[in-house]
Amino acid sequence: MARRVSTRTRRSAAHRIDLVRRVQLPDRVRIARCERSPDLGPRIAFFSGGTALRGLSRRLIRYTHNSIHLVTPFDSGGSSAVLREAFRMPAIGDIRNRLMALADQSLHGNPAVFRLFAQRLAKTESSAHLRAELERMAFDRHPLVAQIPDPMRKIIRHYLQTFLERMPTGFDLRGASIGNLVLTAGYLEQRRHFDPVIYIFSRLVQVRGIVRPITSRDLHLAADLSDGRCVVGQERLTRRGAHGISARIDRLYVTADRDAPQPLEVPIRRKVSDLIRSADLICYPMGSFYSSLIANLLPTGVGPAIAATPCPKVFIPNTGHDPEQRGLNLTERAACLLAYLQREAPRRLKPADVLQYVLLDSRHGRYGAPVEREALERLGLQVIDVPLVTPASRPAIDADLLAGHLVSLAL
Repeated sequence: MARRVSTRTRRSAAHRIDLVRRVQLPDRVRIARCERSPDLGPRIAFFSGGTALRGLSRRLIRYTHNSIHLVTPFDSGGSSAVLREAFRMPAIGDIRNRLMALADQSLHGNPAVFRLFAQRLAKTESSAHLRAELERMAFDRHPLVAQIPDPMRKIIRHYLQTFLERMPTGFDLRGASIGNLVLTAGYLEQRRHFDPVIYIFSRLVQVRGIVRPITSRDLHLAADLSDGRCVVGQERLTRRGAHGISARIDRLYVTADRDAPQPLEVPIRRKVSDLIRSADLICYPMGSFYSSLIANLLPTGVGPAIAATPCPKVFIPNTGHDPEQRGLNLTERAACLLAYLQREAPRRLKPADVLQYVLLDSRHGRYGAPVEREALERLGLQVIDVPLVTPASRPAIDADLLAGHLVSLAL
């Protein structure tokens, strides 16, 4: 089903020249052109974290090798928490997930790297057993490593050996992701810089896109709840059921101290600002609403960089249950997103500068309540209502459909 929409963009704050372009969703011609030459595909920028975009990322590389993924480094649960505590570093797991999702799986050796990076050590074995298995990967002929061709095998073994050398006494290897251990070793060896190790592994497995943490600081998420409590730690925000938060999130911020949380202003680097400003489409995608999406907008400079970018900006709301959205209908989520985007300069940044469209499927998507089109339009947003959910993907969004729509919307 085709739908005609009007895409409005602004050249700059100085000129305020509106450009209007007619596009068709899905634009079959544009999709076919991108599929023929994905190396020339659009620069679609995503603000996300976690695994919600894994399927989309794998489909997207069919159409573009230029997508930009700004990822949250605030994960503080499971094996990520062990690494963060041991090395006082940001979380690296979401970066690893996105790198591997964007890796070209058709290249020789890449599926073997993917299997190794996805491997986790057992949760029930002894420390001695787990160390011995890791040593087999680093020095011996462990089957998962032996399948990887050189030079990738030598580089991965080098980083596993580096991790073993730097691993603190008593480090808990239970449930550890091998990919996280390799990237952590690279991060430490590169004097605690993310960019060099991301570059090395992007080249090794031919990552078809750009992946960067929104900040390289060792920080945590904190949330003030409507019942007056303060919750610190990403893992506490995303818990489901009886162990999850039981009140609405009123405010999210980053903090350096888990025990005595205070809001911290952290500016984005110039490199991150330049990536945002280079986008042909900015996407606020599905995923955990606060800990994945809003968390990426907290560093200072994000909102102004988005506003200065002359491209369409689109919000893709969740179509399933998200415990972080407690107490928020779709209109309230859109208003919340706008508030965080405009928070640095609420009088100077207009809603249209940072968000213009809501892409949804009112027929098959589950948004918690009927879609209030008029309320969204009063916020200055245009609803683009197209098929996104299929019988096979329900209740999630179909990655192929979404990839086609995003390619069609990009300038």
